[in-house]
Amino acid sequence: MHFNFTTLEVLWTLTVAALLVLLVVLLGRDRVRSFPWFTASTALVVLRLLASRELYGRLSPLTLSAIFNVLADLGAAVGIMVLVEMARRAFVGLHRHLWIVNTAGLVVAACGVLAVWGPWPTWKTLTADSQLAALRLMELFAQKTEVVSDLLSVGLGLAVVLVGRRYKAGWHSHVQRIVIGLAAVAIAKLSVQVVLERIALTAAPHNQAELDAILGLRDKIINANSVVFIAVVVWWIVCLWIDEPGAAAEQNAGAAGKNSAL
Repeated sequence: MHFNFTTLEVLWTLTVAALLVLLVVLLGRDRVRSFPWFTASTALVVLRLLASRELYGRLSPLTLSAIFNVLADLGAAVGIMVLVEMARRAFVGLHRHLWIVNTAGLVVAACGVLAVWGPWPTWKTLTADSQLAALRLMELFAQKTEVVSDLLSVGLGLAVVLVGRRYKAGWHSHVQRIVIGLAAVAIAKLSVQVVLERIALTAAPHNQAELDAILGLRDKIINANSVVFIAVVVWWIVCLWIDEPGAAAEQNAGAAGKNSAL
């Protein structure tokens, strides 16, 4: 029996398998209470991957676009909530005015980069066809929100690494490791986007062979990004399986307190 799998199929399978294992760890090790939005985001990524495989080619293009855009918008919104969740857990005890100033600074910086990043479609283009206008707006929202989320992930990652130890994001803490993973995924995605946009602007194939070489390079870059994501998910699996430093002592202290009360 011979199995012929493409690189894309192998990466898709590994990604889904890794995410399912991550969900098992989150549920089995009782991490859902600490990171509900992160768990929801993981489940949503699995749903989107399964939907892309099972629904593609079985529904009309318009229906597929509507489903995928709804899932993309939901994923983008949940991604922002994941960052809020991580920031709140990482910087417990931070004064409210410092929280507001730092958050506003990160958001302004991210939105500033977004404003000059990539082409923005004109409003006339977005609303050219009334039947497709809503789908175009939904797609634009998902794309731009995802870029903002990636930029905020990088900023939050730097903040956690630099000053997280002063609060609740010390080394080996779950929140720090999750944020480092989010930042790594964001850096990879942003780098891929920059490289692909550069290729699109500068590439000028003169024949089919050159075009095939450019497309092959594009596929390798996208596959490399998938490999980074899988590696980060494996990192999360290992880190979240292991208890945080001091967790056993806290559990023992709590058990001792209950026994003494009895």
